[in-house]
Amino acid sequence: MGPGKSLNAGRFSLTVLGMHKARNIFLIGPRACGKTSVGRALAKRLGMEFVDTDHAFVEAVGMDIASFVEANGWDAFRDEEARTLEREAAPGGRVIGCGGGIVLREENRAVLSGGLTLYLKTGPDELARRLAADPLASQRPSLTGKSLADEVREVLAERAGFYEGCAHHVVEGVDLDGTVERAYEIVKTISERF
Repeated sequence: MGPGKSLNAGRFSLTVLGMHKARNIFLIGPRACGKTSVGRALAKRLGMEFVDTDHAFVEAVGMDIASFVEANGWDAFRDEEARTLEREAAPGGRVIGCGGGIVLREENRAVLSGGLTLYLKTGPDELARRLAADPLASQRPSLTGKSLADEVREVLAERAGFYEGCAHHVVEGVDLDGTVERAYEIVKTISERF
């Protein structure tokens, strides 16, 4: 058995990661792509802590994102979002689900490059379906004022290059279990190289 390998081969933990113990796994992608659901399941499977930057943001500022944007504007939101990412990434060794627009700022992309970044790629029709089923209006205000389907397509088209450019790997999947399994296999494969 090589260094960094665990005797319990059925459990994949930080000791097996082989990556530096402080390395984060970042999940990026548009709203409703599954970053929180996949992140929680992946973190549990890896024996790591999970953090959602949107939830950490709300906790830090004491109000939901829509209220914060209404009171302070998008630029202030993006400033605070960047501070949230930097703060939550600092401890290391976490699975971090990132807000959909986190890739828009260069300083955030620099933080993402310091870990393993997985883009949870989901088609616009599936994203619109998920958002319609569970809109969470208070979570994130409309970015364009257009219909849900049109907004999803427009925002995805605007950000797809950033998601792909930031990602070390693209994870495609429709169901939770399949996406978690693909992400887990990517992390496992990468860890075996170290």
